[in-house]
Amino acid sequence: MLKRIVLLALLAATPAAATQEYILPTLFDVSGVAVDDVLNIRAAPSASAEIIGELAPDAMGVEVVGLDRSGNWGQINTGERAGWVSLRYLQYRSDVWYDGQLPEGFSCGGTEPFWGFREDGNGGLQWEEPGHSTSMTVERVLSTGIFRDPRRMIYVEDDHSLMVASVTPKQCSDGMSDMQFGLEATVLLQSRDAPAQMYTGCCSIAPPR
Repeated sequence: MLKRIVLLALLAATPAAATQEYILPTLFDVSGVAVDDVLNIRAAPSASAEIIGELAPDAMGVEVVGLDRSGNWGQINTGERAGWVSLRYLQYRSDVWYDGQLPEGFSCGGTEPFWGFREDGNGGLQWEEPGHSTSMTVERVLSTGIFRDPRRMIYVEDDHSLMVASVTPKQCSDGMSDMQFGLEATVLLQSRDAPAQMYTGCCSIAPPR
């Protein structure tokens, strides 16, 4: 009887594990800010920290890449640096992560060598390197099936190249700015007339602010 009581207590204490609303990174909309006011972006997760930017009261698609220890502040990027906004004024969106799809605005990039690709809005990717740009058709996007899990495996193949990209939720730095990202990417690119290359970098699901 005692074991049963303990088991029931543990299950009752951890319902959030099965009903988690979102996994970061994901998008939020500003909510609860007066139309003649703004939501301040601060240098640290504190109401007394330096203001480094602002969000309009009707701003939408704000990418939150992390939380502070209290869970009351969300980390976002503004300009070339990361900042913090109060989650009290952000409402998460439920239309971001769908199985087998990439969010609109999805992009990845890295350095050494410089590279990047972005979702083109037509079911494809635009790959870019210095002096080279090409359009790729996405053959398949695999997801875990876990509710709103951002992890993705992207498979692209055409007459000229094969690309496989693994995208995982993880704090990531681009090595060029003070921005922080919530997704890390490892990419394998194989061209028909060149050796396979591996690229590493960070990904975002919203345009820079």
